[in-house]
Amino acid sequence: MTEGKSLDRILRQKDYNFKPEKNSSFLGLKGSSVAFIIAEFFRTTSKTALIIVPDKEKAAYLYNDLQALLPEKNLLFYPESHRLPYHFEKTANSNIQERAEVLSLLNNENFKGIMVTYPLALAEKITTKSQLTKNTLQIKRNEKLSIDFISDFLTGYNFQHVDFVFEPGQFSIRGGIIDIYSFANEFPFRLELFGDEVETIRTFDPSTQLSNTKHEFVTIIPNINSEQLIDARGSVFDFFKEESLIYIDDRKFANDTIAEFFKKAEESYFALDSEIKQMSPDQLYITPADLKTALEKFSVIEFGNNITKLENVVQFNQSPQPSFNKNFEMLISYLKENKTKGYKNYFFTDNPKQADRLFTIFDDLLAKEHRTHESLIEYQALNIHEGFIDHDIKVACYTDHQIFERYHRFRLKETKQKTAQSITLKEILSLSPGDYVTHIDHGIGRFGGLHKLNVNNKTQEVVRLVYKDNDILYVSIHSLHRISKYSGKEGNVPRIDKLGSTTWATLKQKTKRNVKELAYDLIKLYAKRRAQPGHAYPKDNYLQHELEASFIYEDTPDQIKVTADVKKDMQKPHPMDRLVCGDVGFGKTEIAIRAAFKAVCDGKQVAIMVPTTILAYQHYKTFQDRLKDFPCNVDYINRFRSAKDQKEIIEKLAKGKIDIIIGTHRLVSKEVKFKDLGLMIIDEEQKFGVGIKDKLKLIRTTIDTLTLTATPIPRTLQFSLMGARDLSIISTPPPNRYPVQTELSVYSEELIRDAISYEIKRGGQIFFVHNKVQSIAEIAGMIQRLVPDARIGIGHGQMDGDKLEEVMLRFMEGSYDVLVATTIIESGLDISNANTIIINDAQNFGLSDLHQMRGRVGRSNKKAFCYLLAPPQVSLTNEARKRLKAIVDFSDLGSGFQIAMRDLDIRGAGNLLGGEQSGFINDMGFDTYMKILNEAVGELKEENWYKDTVGENADEGNDKGVFSRQFVKETIVDTDLQLLIPDSYVENLTERLILYRELDNITKEEDLKLFEENLRDRFGPVPPEAVELINVVRFRWKAMSLGFEKITLKGSKMLAYFVAQKDSAYFATPVFHGVMAFAQKYKHISRIKEQNEKLMLAIEDVDSVSKATDALNKMESLIVKEKS
Repeated sequence: MTEGKSLDRILRQKDYNFKPEKNSSFLGLKGSSVAFIIAEFFRTTSKTALIIVPDKEKAAYLYNDLQALLPEKNLLFYPESHRLPYHFEKTANSNIQERAEVLSLLNNENFKGIMVTYPLALAEKITTKSQLTKNTLQIKRNEKLSIDFISDFLTGYNFQHVDFVFEPGQFSIRGGIIDIYSFANEFPFRLELFGDEVETIRTFDPSTQLSNTKHEFVTIIPNINSEQLIDARGSVFDFFKEESLIYIDDRKFANDTIAEFFKKAEESYFALDSEIKQMSPDQLYITPADLKTALEKFSVIEFGNNITKLENVVQFNQSPQPSFNKNFEMLISYLKENKTKGYKNYFFTDNPKQADRLFTIFDDLLAKEHRTHESLIEYQALNIHEGFIDHDIKVACYTDHQIFERYHRFRLKETKQKTAQSITLKEILSLSPGDYVTHIDHGIGRFGGLHKLNVNNKTQEVVRLVYKDNDILYVSIHSLHRISKYSGKEGNVPRIDKLGSTTWATLKQKTKRNVKELAYDLIKLYAKRRAQPGHAYPKDNYLQHELEASFIYEDTPDQIKVTADVKKDMQKPHPMDRLVCGDVGFGKTEIAIRAAFKAVCDGKQVAIMVPTTILAYQHYKTFQDRLKDFPCNVDYINRFRSAKDQKEIIEKLAKGKIDIIIGTHRLVSKEVKFKDLGLMIIDEEQKFGVGIKDKLKLIRTTIDTLTLTATPIPRTLQFSLMGARDLSIISTPPPNRYPVQTELSVYSEELIRDAISYEIKRGGQIFFVHNKVQSIAEIAGMIQRLVPDARIGIGHGQMDGDKLEEVMLRFMEGSYDVLVATTIIESGLDISNANTIIINDAQNFGLSDLHQMRGRVGRSNKKAFCYLLAPPQVSLTNEARKRLKAIVDFSDLGSGFQIAMRDLDIRGAGNLLGGEQSGFINDMGFDTYMKILNEAVGELKEENWYKDTVGENADEGNDKGVFSRQFVKETIVDTDLQLLIPDSYVENLTERLILYRELDNITKEEDLKLFEENLRDRFGPVPPEAVELINVVRFRWKAMSLGFEKITLKGSKMLAYFVAQKDSAYFATPVFHGVMAFAQKYKHISRIKEQNEKLMLAIEDVDSVSKATDALNKMESLIVKEKS
């Protein structure tokens, strides 16, 4: 054990009067010491243990503590199946799977380990041990197995036959490959058969469908709640041998919880519709008497505050970790005092960065004594929930999040979420017949699916697009990268183009011209700023370290990177101009606070400009709160302050008595003068008017500027504008936030009443979104009727500005419990005490609106809820149903970046590039616009002025895939060879299309190899026509590097067309000379000819992709000789 011997001995000192064979009581345990004791005891006796603590949260924290202390041991977490009694439709398959997985492991005779659970999970009865054994199927490697047998077995147990397996209780059969998602495993299994013998068994990740690890056998358990396993029922205690130990925290509470649950079950049972016969509560749930009987068989060790029966008492002399309120001098004096009393100090964190921070602060404070932190405290890389001090063996343990008062999140398995998301994402991004698509050469049409064509008696697969007047365009599977799904603003229906008309080409040209002008201006501005002198800040001091370490959440990798980027910019001698964008609640404000404080530490003033008076007040509260322990004066100015206050603030600013000022656009007006302004922070710049933006442009060229925005700016755009603006993106959510629990439900007054009462009871506030102004007062009246003691405020966009702001401010200050409002709440209102949002008529909102509104709650470390009220699913449009499903599946923070952002990407691009560009984006779809933008920027970078302005090496570090500097950006391949993925290999049409698109977008050799490996993994050995198809991609790359714009392979003949532009520099390069040398050397099969003013090379006797590649290889070899 890494913690040093003194931690091991916490229990051993008490050994003398503790006999585990009988019941015992542990008194005086504090913090996480119970985990150390259980771990130590398990290590010395190897006795299986069951630990029961009051609720899921405590169980999860204890489970995580044990994982840190016993990394290699069998540790199980047993959850409830999340069902209200007799509400069977609310069962989550993933919870049943977690329970089944635990039972399957316990069912093994040789099991040794620890299971952590809580009373609600114990309340449900489960199948018996013998039933489970009888209904378990084990399949071993090299065993004989018939596909019909396994198919019948699984169907008999209600497993569902699907194309692709993504949740427990499903199976699929593809040729000799069988995928099964057993209830007993976290991951599904893939069996590969050779004839009727099981050749390999592997687990695979349901979200990527790719294999992980190999296994010798697989255990298949059906749904433990299914009819077949329901006949005989018992409790989870039946799975434990009698010599097992039971640890229980607060036995009385466990009894009461089980009694209450049983009572609820009885009430629900008697309220049931009598026509359907249901099992009675005593068949489904245990009673307090059952619990008492079950516990009598085992040695029970009670701990915690409410011990029911004192037997064999073991008294511990411990105290909890004291609170230091982030006062490090006090902490150091405390550690010194411990040292003098002979105590050993330990510091726990599994985050090395956090340890470094603490030690930097310690070392700074101890420097005058010429000591370092090592003389006071020892660091242990453990993730422990709570510190404690044991006075008997003189050990003091401190945890990092308690010292820094940060929230500590527990971690449980999260497989289900990811899988549901990836499947939804696939659905949203995949094409289905009828979808609008954009072809970069022909414009917008509708997708007509995959079709088989007969070319020279060989079958080929093509994509069919339908244009105006039902014109049909067949697109080869080698050109799929030229089409993309149309994505404009939500609800926007594009105009379908006519094949052969010039409208599309004109639009493309116009867009390109505009993008070039825009990029030109941006790059010029950037160069001007680089040439200006500015203030270079010194490196961080210890106050800065202390501020950063006291951040209540853990920094995400993106946050660490962005903070470093901002500081690096501030330390440079020319003015900073950085744009930071990230989703709501991703910690942009924290970055602004750190930058502002850095400026203040160097004696500079900071101005923070926000678009609304409410935001000014909100930011003031946040800054004030974060900087209260630091030497720094923060104030704010908005129209709610009296004239006297405002005058006083302006005077103080001029004298330098205020360090950080927060306000609206008034900050850039004439009367506001600063003594020494060093940093300007602008929040949501796109919301300011043109006049203000021009003033800001002037400030930017001389003063460090940091701009924050929540509208995400697409990464693709970021690469295109490389070198035009310093851009940082935060796309990872804070790790310690709970996902918002999102539920879709029909409108029900009972649900509204319960949700609001629950939130008020725990001291929180509620948003109720109702987007119809005319009936908003009625809704408020209805809420008042349901929850008479709720204080309700109403806010909507048609109210007078001052009145609306007053309502919002009162809500922020906690004068209202419920705010009934229209969608105005989506714009930046940040109230950490609001943890429930109810959205009425959710089907009428776009994905991004729903995502942004949901982002208003769950901003603290409390569990947050979002209720979407919509009419029954049947009456919704297909689109609305998909949208609501997506928002429920993507309850995790930051997942919004993936889908809601399709719409926000478009807004973000519009904000960054100006309104006119939004028009173009909507006309051609986002993906196609991005392609054109990248082309335009590529062309700009070839121009001399760009290299003069930005410097020669501006592009270093960018992707050097196949498509870097070349004369030909694209080679079109037209062939009559049979190149496709056969139906018999991949039956599912959508999946085949996804594979074609994935293959066609690959630009690197290693990705191509991986693609082939993945095919083999998922569908079995790759058929020859699919191997040839993969080789075509390599062939196309070669053709591009050799300068061929188009290649046709038909009738055993290859025609390769050179660059069309006659005066191209290509014709003077060694590459062209090499191709000519090939034509000279192999005169008997090749010749150069001109047709319709196009120069081409014709080669005879080429009837396969490998022969064609061979010819190109010979050309390449001749170039090398030419170069050397």
